[in-house]
Amino acid sequence: MEIKVTQEGVWQLVNISGHLDTNTAPEAESLLDQLTDDGAQKIIVDFKDLEYISSAGLRILLVTAKKLKTSGGLLRLCCLNETVAEVFDISGFNTIFSIFEDHTQAMEN
Repeated sequence: MEIKVTQEGVWQLVNISGHLDTNTAPEAESLLDQLTDDGAQKIIVDFKDLEYISSAGLRILLVTAKKLKTSGGLLRLCCLNETVAEVFDISGFNTIFSIFEDHTQAMEN
């Protein structure tokens, strides 16, 4: 797994590539925690390069979303490929998160 963070205006764009699973979730969680601890209020997670997500990956997204919601922030997701979108559909997480085609749409809505 590789994570890249860039800033575009008030948004933190987090691109996660590879696999987000039990082995890699702690690293992703640590990074997302650091962003929120540093005051990030608007985060978009871009999954265009993500090949696989497990329940451990879904859990860290849920924890981050709750943390942001508590402080008035937003977590949005974009660019889910077919495999990742299927995991979200099966788990019902597609109804929990705001999911967009690309990060531009996520920033606008």
